Amino acid sequence: MSALDVTAPAFVEMAHRIVWCSVATVDAEGRPWSRILHPLWTWDGEALTGIIATGPTPIKRAHLEAHPYVSCTYWAPSHDTCTAECAADWAFDDASCVAAWEALKTAPAPVGYDPAIIPPWADGPTSDAFAVLRLTPWRLRVFPGTVLLGQGGEVLTWSA
Repeated sequence: MSALDVTAPAFVEMAHRIVWCSVATVDAEGRPWSRILHPLWTWDGEALTGIIATGPTPIKRAHLEAHPYVSCTYWAPSHDTCTAECAADWAFDDASCVAAWEALKTAPAPVGYDPAIIPPWADGPTSDAFAVLRLTPWRLRVFPGTVLLGQGGEVLTWSA
């Protein structure tokens, strides 16, 4: 069993339990910018991928044009943390947006939600206000809070 086979499922479990994460991009001058977003992760037994429904703001678009990478970090009050360092690319086409919309709408709670509850997206997945960030991790880290508190557990890491 590879490090990815162990780390990816543990990452998805923790990320989907925590739900919201800090996502950092880097601007053209190399300065980091962070925001809170809500990724959905899929582990198919071979590859881990993520999607984020988000507004394609000029700032996000410029950052990802300059540096097409994001860092996604989750934290829970129990001090559970996990991070995915990812290549990121936009999907604006109707098929990708509809597929992401449906994936988010049908995912189990607490990570699943109906994107139509977000006012700018009331016109649905083909609205110009809606886009998808596709994430391809190149590094994962899963750090159970029990390790920090001296109560056991194991820190898991994987790099491509």
